[in-house]
Amino acid sequence: MAYTETNRGTNRPISAIFVDLVNQFTTLLRKEGQLARAEMAEKLGEIGIGLGLIVGGAVLLIPALVILLEAAVAGLAAAGLAVGWASLAVGGAALLIGLALLALGVSRLRAGRLLPNKTIEQLQRDAAVAAQQMRTDHDIPERAV
Repeated sequence: MAYTETNRGTNRPISAIFVDLVNQFTTLLRKEGQLARAEMAEKLGEIGIGLGLIVGGAVLLIPALVILLEAAVAGLAAAGLAVGWASLAVGGAALLIGLALLALGVSRLRAGRLLPNKTIEQLQRDAAVAAQQMRTDHDIPERAV
């Protein structure tokens, strides 16, 4: 039963108030659980993207070694550029791209990003509203913090 202004003046038995409290608390927990599940599904999508970026970075790091070897061979064949500089330029670029992808993937997997922040904020708001409701229902003056 939802709380309305008409309920203020009624003298309901404690058992009815307790039943309403349990029903509202159960509904609140069910809704918060649904919110947490939806938010965790969103976070799992972020984990998938992070893992995909890590795999992409790893896939580029392996060919970076191959490119370094091929650059060494090409550098030997080319008369205009020293072998070391050709190998360093091509392999270094692939290595930097791979490391950038790995760093981006790891940053998406940080623990702080995976917390269900919306659910936590909603629970804090619910607690504040419940505390305020208890103060107004029982005409208890609010204490200074």
